[in-house]
Amino acid sequence: MKTPRETAGFSLLHEMRLLCILQGYMVKKLLSLFHREWNGLHEAAFLLGIFAILSQVLALVRDRLLAHNFGASQTLDIYYAAFRIPDFVFAGIASFMSALVLIPMLSKRAEESDERAQKFLNDIFTVFFTILIIVCAGVFMIAPELTQMLFPGFEGVAQTELVTMTRLLLLSTVLFGLSNLLGSVTQMLHRFFAFALAPLLYNLGIILGAVFFYPAFGAVGLAWGVVLGAFFHFFVHFFVSSRNGFVLTASWSPSFLDVWEVVRVSLPRTIGLSANQLALFALIVLAAGMEHGSVTVFNFAFNLQSVPLAVIGVSYATAAFPALSKHFAGDDMTKFLAQILSAARHIVFWSLPVLVLFIVLRAQVVRTILGSGSFDWTATKLTAACLAIFTVSIVAQSIILLFMRGFYATGNNGIPLVVNVLSSVVTVVGGYGLMTFYASSVFFQDFIASLLRVEGLRGAEVLMLPLAYSIGMLLNAVLLIYLFRRRFGRFLSPVKDTLMHGSFAALIAGLVAYEFLEVLGLYLNLNTFWGIFMQGFWAGIAGLLTWWLILELMGNEEIKEVRTALHRKFWKAGIVLPDKEGI
Repeated sequence: MKTPRETAGFSLLHEMRLLCILQGYMVKKLLSLFHREWNGLHEAAFLLGIFAILSQVLALVRDRLLAHNFGASQTLDIYYAAFRIPDFVFAGIASFMSALVLIPMLSKRAEESDERAQKFLNDIFTVFFTILIIVCAGVFMIAPELTQMLFPGFEGVAQTELVTMTRLLLLSTVLFGLSNLLGSVTQMLHRFFAFALAPLLYNLGIILGAVFFYPAFGAVGLAWGVVLGAFFHFFVHFFVSSRNGFVLTASWSPSFLDVWEVVRVSLPRTIGLSANQLALFALIVLAAGMEHGSVTVFNFAFNLQSVPLAVIGVSYATAAFPALSKHFAGDDMTKFLAQILSAARHIVFWSLPVLVLFIVLRAQVVRTILGSGSFDWTATKLTAACLAIFTVSIVAQSIILLFMRGFYATGNNGIPLVVNVLSSVVTVVGGYGLMTFYASSVFFQDFIASLLRVEGLRGAEVLMLPLAYSIGMLLNAVLLIYLFRRRFGRFLSPVKDTLMHGSFAALIAGLVAYEFLEVLGLYLNLNTFWGIFMQGFWAGIAGLLTWWLILELMGNEEIKEVRTALHRKFWKAGIVLPDKEGI
């Protein structure tokens, strides 16, 4: 007969074995997700959307940490300004290794043999990585002169910190360049779990920098957090590609025909992307010349509007692109146009209620996420106003992502180039023109202040920058749709019904949400976090339920598809989402 001690020891050993088995099972399941192929537009978009939400939640935690610790201060102005030069280098060099360009080429060579695809990958890595290192080294050396020329508003210690942070962020540019290249392999292999996980880990790195590196190294610690996040982003793609036999190695005899093909196809896109970065660059430079905190207000609002853009626009556009390339390459125009149409309908369907509710609930969104610590009331109101203006173009921004990929899938890079450059010029000229007009017109100042509820606030001229950006994005979307229809015909007619139904339902939902805000404001303590959160939460729920009910009463096709998908998901009647197609 066993003693109590022996029995306890056996029980503990048994529990440890069970725990080890459970841990092994969890690790195995996690690794299986890395290696699983995700097929179908909506299945892939669903996965990317879920992870985009998680990533954006971390991004919001990141921004709340920064807002709480620094507020709309010069420190954060320096932090955000430090991204501009490295981001421009990335757009100008590393974007040549973009998945949008490399996936069709890599897929074609992979069909020949894995060795041919590996050789192509090594050649591109060798040439463009060498160029990227040389350019980053050059920028590193002349960073003091560049920052002084571009951001003369920062002086003394502020200028020194800007130079240091700019140099550190060049490391993240190199890591993102490598991650971009390996991300092409990840997408080609349909490993969307890893692709979706990478940005989540990037934001985690920035949070770790704010929590642990900032107390140790000061403001420069924030930049080290970005570098850490970029490393996480790279490592995920490196892990998946290497496990599937694709490892980056230097090629001592690169095929310059392959390199030239990449340059020829990438150059228009790179110029267009660089134009977009230059437009943002110019807006940040204009903001740096305004009141202290203007750069921070602009960036916080831009980050907040990027949440629905990442969850909806980026998810559907990313999920659709491999299939678009495949269908066009196979000369299957029916499936190609059906894929564009399906993605466009769902982007419009989901974006419209977000647009309206973000405008109505802008103050609650900003106060809940950013309104603590050093982030004062003036910064909160200006950020909320900027968010409302950015959100006006959220549908357009999402549509741009889809139709640009549609053109890229056909090999037509010229049209996105011309449209991007034109809209970027309009954005920059519009930003400067609107600032000038705002400064000279008291009537316009009063109109904007009354419309966006920023009466009596200093620094309200920063609102002209998101206004210019939204005008540029709306122009971009209109031109891309017009030119796509000219080439492929009027296949987008079903989107009109989605737009009409969605707009009507979203407007009614917005009115209901606004009324709920007013009523709830009478009973909740709006001087506390939970009071503001509950006011916005319940008003948003009321708006969404109203939107859903109206679409149900109108017999909307998209709402039927969503209801069917939810029924299949929770009652196990079929696959997760409809429209199952190979990616």
